[in-house]
Amino acid sequence: MNAPLPVSLAPAADAAAAAEPLVSLHGAAVHFGRTTALAGVDLTLRRGQRLALIGSNGSGKTTLLRLLHGLLPPSRGQRTLHRLAAEGRPPRMAMLFQRPFLMQLSVQRNLRLGLWLAGVPAAERAARSDEALHRVGLHDQAQRPAAALSGGQQQRLALARAWALRPDILFLDEPTASLDPAAKHEVESLVETLGRDGVTVVMSTHNLGQAKRLATHVAYLEAGRLVVQAPTDAFFGSTLPPAAAHFLRGENPWL
Repeated sequence: MNAPLPVSLAPAADAAAAAEPLVSLHGAAVHFGRTTALAGVDLTLRRGQRLALIGSNGSGKTTLLRLLHGLLPPSRGQRTLHRLAAEGRPPRMAMLFQRPFLMQLSVQRNLRLGLWLAGVPAAERAARSDEALHRVGLHDQAQRPAAALSGGQQQRLALARAWALRPDILFLDEPTASLDPAAKHEVESLVETLGRDGVTVVMSTHNLGQAKRLATHVAYLEAGRLVVQAPTDAFFGSTLPPAAAHFLRGENPWL
């Protein structure tokens, strides 16, 4: 039996449908040995979107993030990286993991090392790192060891390091999962600001409130398949397929 096609709840006038495509997946699958982590995914990520990936553990959210980023190749199907129309180059991308990897260096040197690894000219690194640390409110912590920062501050440093690369697309894997409420609010505010500034954001999350607050679009995955993709208002305000509706009720029993 053929697998059901993903449901799209997007209205005909959805503005994002006309936005410039950045990354497209066509029938994309990822296999790890005999295990299928993703199967038959069709998805186009467009400029200006803030896409939340939701689903239970093992549904394929992190694998989809890595596939869109290019950290994983498709085992089957196609991943297309579109060149930006105005500049003729592929989009720049950065990824922030749930537990950011920081070197045993100062805050400032962690950031400048990231710029060096990305090939940013030496003449630009100081200005970019200072601007990024101001952006996330850590400029006064520049000389502190990164390991001495709180969990929320470390995540803000990781965001600064990613933003300093001036990405067109920022991938976030459960960016606030291990943070306390105050730190979650700080990181959410930064993500929202980056999105308003034109950075396309793709974020996996278990927090449905976070998806409502931050995302313009939601994609629901189950067992490696993309079941629903829709604008956020349509996703939370429309009748969903049974699997997606059951997931929402499980996360929010009052629905």
